[in-house]
This record gives sequence, structure tokens and C-alpha cells, in this order.
Amino acid sequence: QVQLVESGGGLVQPGESLRLSCTASISLFSIDTMGWYRQRPGKQREMVAFTKRYGSHNYADSVKGRFTISRDNVNNTVYLEMNSLTFEDTALYLCFADNSRGTYWGQGTQVTVSS
Repeated sequence: QVQLVESGGGLVQPGESLRLSCTASISLFSIDTMGWYRQRPGKQREMVAFTKRYGSHNYADSVKGRFTISRDNVNNTVYLEMNSLTFEDTALYLCFADNSRGTYWGQGTQVTVSS
């Protein structure tokens, strides 16, 4: 069982930035893929960004150039730096981790972009 603890959500204005954190209960080297999905009101859950075990990253087209995912292997933490936030980024952001034993989810952190 992998536990994921997220933090960093909040209320911001358009154009502002936030950094989300997701800390795993095991070493990141025991996780194949780790990253973020988001659930926007009335829409399907969508992948935002993820990082693979040895460091490659992938992003949804809607966030490329604005969001950056990074990893701290010492502290078992993955970060999502979100810049130039827009109203469309308002969502519940869910951290996930995937390995041979299954897929695990955090409880989510709310990001609200509002003027």
C-alpha cells in the first residue's frame, strides 16, 4: 500500500502561480509513474502531468509551457509548479502513483482560480 499526501492547493487569481506537492510513503524508485490528474466540474478526470521512475516527464497539451513537474527523490516528493493559471485550471488535483502492485491515489487538493 502506498500512501500519498498532497498539499499546496488554494485560491488564486488568473495569471498567478501555485505549487502542489505530493509525498509518497515509499521511495520514488519503487514507483513506476507518479503525477497528477485533475477533476474539473462537469468534466472527466484528465491527466495533467506525470514523471517516470528515471525522470522523463509528460504533460497534457493544455498545460504545456505553464506547468512543470519535478521530483525530490530524497524526500519522496513530486511537485507540480503551475504558472499563468487560468479559470480553466480550477479543479480538484489528484496525485497518483503506479507500480506493479497497483495504482494509488491521494485525496486531492483543490485549486480555484477566480478573480
